Amino acid sequence: MNDTANLLENQSIAWTPTADVIERAQLTKFMRQIGVTTFDELYRFSINDVEKFTTEVLKFLDVKFNPPYEKLLDTSNGIEFPNWCAGAGLNITEMCLDRWQTGEMKDQPAIVWEGEEGKTRTLTYEELMLEVEVISVSLRKRALGKGDAVGIHLPMMIETVIALLAINRIGAISVPVFSGYGVEAILSRLNAVGAKALFTCDGFPRRGKEVNAFEVAKQAIVNSTTIKDVFVVVRPQLQSFNWDLPNINVEMYDTDLIDDGEEILANSKEEFEKLSKLEPTNAEDPLIILYTSGTTGKPKGIAHTHCSFPIKAAQDMAFGTDVGRGTRISWITDIGWMMGPWLIYGALINGATICIYDGAPDYPAPDRMWEFAAKHKVEILGISPTLVRALATHGDDLPKKHDLSALRAFASTGEPWNPAPWWWLFEKVGASKLPIINYSGGTEISGGILMNNPLVPIKPCGFSAACPGIDADILDDMGASVGANRVGELAIKKTWIGMARGFWQERERYLETYWSRFENIWVHGDWAMKDADGHWFILGRSDDTLKVAGKRVGPAEVESLLVAHPLVAEAAVIGVPDEMKGTAMVAFCVIRNADILSAMSAERERNDGEIDDTKQPSSSGGEDASKMLAFQLKNLVAKDMGKPLAPSKIYFVSALPKTRNAKVMRRVIRAAYLGEDAGDLSALENPNAVEEIQRINQ
Repeated sequence: MNDTANLLENQSIAWTPTADVIERAQLTKFMRQIGVTTFDELYRFSINDVEKFTTEVLKFLDVKFNPPYEKLLDTSNGIEFPNWCAGAGLNITEMCLDRWQTGEMKDQPAIVWEGEEGKTRTLTYEELMLEVEVISVSLRKRALGKGDAVGIHLPMMIETVIALLAINRIGAISVPVFSGYGVEAILSRLNAVGAKALFTCDGFPRRGKEVNAFEVAKQAIVNSTTIKDVFVVVRPQLQSFNWDLPNINVEMYDTDLIDDGEEILANSKEEFEKLSKLEPTNAEDPLIILYTSGTTGKPKGIAHTHCSFPIKAAQDMAFGTDVGRGTRISWITDIGWMMGPWLIYGALINGATICIYDGAPDYPAPDRMWEFAAKHKVEILGISPTLVRALATHGDDLPKKHDLSALRAFASTGEPWNPAPWWWLFEKVGASKLPIINYSGGTEISGGILMNNPLVPIKPCGFSAACPGIDADILDDMGASVGANRVGELAIKKTWIGMARGFWQERERYLETYWSRFENIWVHGDWAMKDADGHWFILGRSDDTLKVAGKRVGPAEVESLLVAHPLVAEAAVIGVPDEMKGTAMVAFCVIRNADILSAMSAERERNDGEIDDTKQPSSSGGEDASKMLAFQLKNLVAKDMGKPLAPSKIYFVSALPKTRNAKVMRRVIRAAYLGEDAGDLSALENPNAVEEIQRINQ
């Protein structure tokens, strides 16, 4: 990957914080608390004494324990299974809700929600508390309680936040699943944890059409051996369903529970107070199981506790995205991706306002996202590179139609950036003034390993630093640190409070995945490098890396060159067996212009799927469009990386297989292209994209 190192070595600073930004930053307040003056001093302190640093974080976030912990960190079971806040009592929902029920905070908006259909709702902290109590009562009346697993199959609605907090409030374990999952994906997760209940809904709109969520959930419920109770959120504008489920208790709610809560209080205040009270839990009691797709086989259930995921989320949100009391933060996400719970726990612990958009972000018009941000005065907007690439195709003028003056920063996670969309967001939307808080880690981390922040200058597509408290390094094949501009495995050398407490009931799989490479070192599975200025860059998953003609190549660097072409919206590169090179690269590109794609598809059919892109075509019109573009793209890569590293084949497809959090699934593309088993496909948003690739070699 020397080409990547050379490219990134020459990156210059794109954004530098002003004095005003530095002064207002939550990170500046924290540095004053611990008595340091520079971020470098803070970071050294945070990894040299992780326990002292964590103590200061808990103080900064004002997290209270009852009883207090006997020992902050106990590693007697090994660094792989730490016990944080040993002996402490903590139900994290108290830090999200109960403590904000005094003074001005109870009247501050906790959630601002907008649905695709145009409806909006706002709940204050006081109103959110009441609604969580109402659902807590319902759960306890169904004999659900501490240690029980409860699934959440909902889009990003206000009721999703309520369900998550109510489950945790009674000491139960929440198990979010993507709102768009199919039957088998839902069922496998519910069965794996022995879920006793499920929150779902009748349906929700996407691009003006109704998604029939209940009928999908219903099939999973009737095939589950453990679910006895179902809680259904009914959106009044949607059609009615047959709610009958044999041997299942079904309880329905409309999308406004305030009246229900007030009625319960009036009729049975004593019973309400008894059933809605906070369940005492230990800091290390299980809180949430978050599923993430494995490379092969079944998904991984990441286990987190009351003091792990929420506290790391709140820390990263405060220090990286500069969220404090009253800050309006939005993230385009789903409860089934870690960023959904991250947004909820992190914002509420910090006393911020969650701004939720539930719908297609470019419907009914491509400026819907900018309209939403302007209407609700969003300050921090979490947006994926994939979405930015799509929005950029509609021109530079759409963001300018809306008053985005409240925006202070963009944020992004889930996939590496390509330079072109990064610069478009920075220059055309942010007017070269707003930082893009790049964020990389994972569900197992409870947030970030690397993250930009308001105090350190930012380079395009990179990360200004490791997250405070994360002792990150880049290692070679022998486990030694590599130097500047050298590529290696991203690793973490010390424990941190947000570290996964293993895979749910899969101890050995967890150890094999993260701890088997080097002793007492977490190897994350990403290729990374750090330049001479100390800026970090993620180059893709290490298991995606290709070795072509004896040279190691990251797919992301080739993809960045391909999407730099004005006609290419997205690209994915895989490696396939090749007699001469050992491995050859094959590229799949999504074209911005549908008419061009149609012409290419027609030509491919005429040629039985094959396109000879090795020779320059004689003309650029009609049936030669794909040949001409493929030829240009190969030359583009060859010019930057050399002819041996140009893709052997380029295919034009209508979409790339992606998860619902917008990650391009290269291993699925490779398996589909080669006719192999693609493994777990339950997280895919668009299975039709796989079928299109399978047809190429048929």
